[in-house]
Order: sequence, then structure tokens, then C-alpha cells
Amino acid sequence: MNIAQSVAERIIDNVVRVIMGKRNEIRMTVLGLLCQGHILIEDVPGVGKTMLARALAKSIGASFSRIQFTPDMLPSDVTGVSVFNQRTREFEFRPGPIMSQIVLTDEINRATPKTQAALLEAMEEHQLTVDGVTYLLDEPFLVIATQNPIEYEGTFPLPEAQLDRFMLRIHLGYPTPQEEIAMLDSQQYEHPLNGLQQIVTVEELLEAQRAVRTVYLNNDIKAYIVNLVTASRQHPDVYLGASPRGALALYRGAQANAAIAGRDYVIPDDLKALTEPTLAHRIIVGPNARIREISASSIVHSILGTVPVPGATVGMRY
Repeated sequence: MNIAQSVAERIIDNVVRVIMGKRNEIRMTVLGLLCQGHILIEDVPGVGKTMLARALAKSIGASFSRIQFTPDMLPSDVTGVSVFNQRTREFEFRPGPIMSQIVLTDEINRATPKTQAALLEAMEEHQLTVDGVTYLLDEPFLVIATQNPIEYEGTFPLPEAQLDRFMLRIHLGYPTPQEEIAMLDSQQYEHPLNGLQQIVTVEELLEAQRAVRTVYLNNDIKAYIVNLVTASRQHPDVYLGASPRGALALYRGAQANAAIAGRDYVIPDDLKALTEPTLAHRIIVGPNARIREISASSIVHSILGTVPVPGATVGMRY
């Protein structure tokens, strides 16, 4: 078993104790963590989005912060601010909640675009610049953002530049009746999060992240990635297709998916499993298609059905 597979399975098994019946969604979140990519969870309130982020942080022993976005929040509430110290007669930087390893930005679309933009540098470059001074963020660094897809009053839709920073968009959904009963039983005396233990060290996680990048992709697989992304740009129902960052997200995600499965090479099924979570939120549907209620997800599925899949030699190194 490789280090990436071992780390991923231990984290998943630990988080499943808190989030019942969502193993695949937890796996996708861990996959994003191994790729050093950020996660957008779009779902209704109360399905466990905050608990997922907290359980993930506890499982790896990482620092955790939660930012509740509101319309009156300022960028300095996220990044931090320099405060004048009367005793030393100098300005001192007071770090904001973004300077943690696992950052939950709750209801991100309730903040104004100016405040949302405070996350851009941190998410892309893993650093923060305040008053001309740049601060490096601790590794690992992961932003998990949530938004409610139903309630739009008082919200500010995420601009394309912000959406493009998220590697994956996932949905948790409601549990089944059996899973909901299990959830009730598990919280009869206390929340299972209270007893959750660290299962992986930060050093092990960083080693797993490095191992993911060594997973092999041959030229046919790389061409398949580019063909999928290009098809999203040329689709008749699309106003704006996936960006080159989307191609890189699919590339990294496929590496992590293969590593978690115990392989050191990528196959087309790795890409098929991740095309919708990595590309759909990057696609802007054209106005005529929106009238016909065509979604970005349905466009991605149609692309998967039309772009030719590489042959059986994809695992060979040539």
C-alpha cells in the first residue's frame, strides 16, 4: 500500500465516524486535500458541511478556523490587520482567520465580491499580502467553502475568477433513513466529533501529497484531458468553457484518484470520475441553454459521451 493510499484510507475511515453514509463525498474531500486543491460544498443547511471540515482538521492535527461570511464583513476580517502598538510605537500584524491550515468559509456567497476577493491570493499562491508585507501560509492549506444553492436573497454569486480557484465542487445531500437513524444513535450522549482522534500526522500528509505528484500519466491520457476541456469550450450550449486551471485540476485529481486506488498510473476511469466535480462549476451555460434548463453538469456528461476514450495501453510507460 502506497503512502497516499494509506493516509487517505485512514482519514476517510476516521471522518466516516462523524459524517454517516457519505464515504464517497468524504473521499472526494480527502482527494482535494492530497492535491492541495480547494473544495466548494454546495448544499442545503444541516447536512454536515461544517462537521466535515472540523472532522478533517482533527484527523490530521491541523489548525482550523471558521469564517462566517456576512454582507458587512470586510477583507481585513479575513486576512488580518496591522494595529499600532502604543508601547513599541510600531505597527503589529494581527493575523486573520485565513491564516490556518484548514479554513471553513461558511456561506461564502453572503460576502460582498470585495471580501470574497480577499481569498484569491491565499487560495492560489498559499501566501497573503497585507500592507505590502507577504506572509507564507502553513502547509497543508485547504479552503472548504460552503454555499446554499436554494436561498439567493442577500447573496452575491461567486464570480468566475473565484469559482475557478476551487478544484472540486461537491454535494453532500440528505442521508438515507437508515443513515439518519444511525446519526441519531451516534449523538445520543455526545457528538462523535468530541471523541475523534488525530489519525495522521501533518508530516505523513505532506509526504502523501508529494507522492501523488509522482503518479504517471501517458500522452494519451494527457491528450484526453485536453480534449475534454477543449470540448467544454466548443460546446454549442456553453458561453464560457473550462479554463486551463480546470485542465490542471483534472490532471491532479486523476493522479490522486489513482494513488488512493493503489495505482501509480492514471486510467480513463480516473478522469471520468472527476470530470463533473472539476469542470462543471467552471462552465458558464449560454443564455439560450439556460432557457431550456440545460445545466453545466448535463453538458459535462454529454461531453464525456462524445469525446473518444483512449485505448487499453494507457497504463504503459512509453
